[in-house]
Amino acid sequence: MRTTLYRAGSRGYADHGWLKTYHTFSFAGYYNPERIHFGALRVLNDDHVEGGSGFGLHPHSNMEIFSIPLKGALAHTDSMGNSGVIGENEIQVMSAGKGIQHSEYNASEVEPVEFLQIWVFPNQENVEPRYDQIKINPESRKNRWQQIVSPSAEEKEGTWIYQEAWFYLADLDKNKVLDYTRKGETTGLYLMVLEGEVEIAGQTLQRRDAIGIEDVRQITVKSLEDSFLLLMEVSLL
Repeated sequence: MRTTLYRAGSRGYADHGWLKTYHTFSFAGYYNPERIHFGALRVLNDDHVEGGSGFGLHPHSNMEIFSIPLKGALAHTDSMGNSGVIGENEIQVMSAGKGIQHSEYNASEVEPVEFLQIWVFPNQENVEPRYDQIKINPESRKNRWQQIVSPSAEEKEGTWIYQEAWFYLADLDKNKVLDYTRKGETTGLYLMVLEGEVEIAGQTLQRRDAIGIEDVRQITVKSLEDSFLLLMEVSLL
């Protein structure tokens, strides 16, 4: 087993006034040659956007892009004709493919929105752009892994992307032990503690700490207090 720790305090940080953001991997003005990506996982930004502010219309291509609101809601528009609001217990995914433009604004003029922005390299380029937005039931992640992303549109749980990747959320009670068995043959595991504290692979992780794990088939997570987790299994090729 090989592990890489990503402590919360080691992330890149930028304060733009309207936007406060932490970058796990090199992004915008933050560059760390040892923090470019974890396999197909290219971007993991922890964003805080003030009321009435947001990201104006801008382009993307050949990237799988996710927004996961943790607090508040985002107002979305794009060049595919989609518009709407994404709130807590919802997930947005876009396959940028051969090219899209989109904007993401705080849906509130007053309250801040906090969300994760995640980019994954696709395994197919120049596909027709697509958009999906799903609701997820928080009860379905109580002391279990709730699948929110997979590589197949045929999966009954969550949404899908153009990559060998599976994403999960879990709400664990204190002292709960949860195993996860890797699905892919050439994948790695990336676990981020959104809230709480856990033990995994001989390490103790606290709020916003993360760990990348390679060369192991199964992991075991023990919550040291009530915890909210994001687990991503992604291709390492």
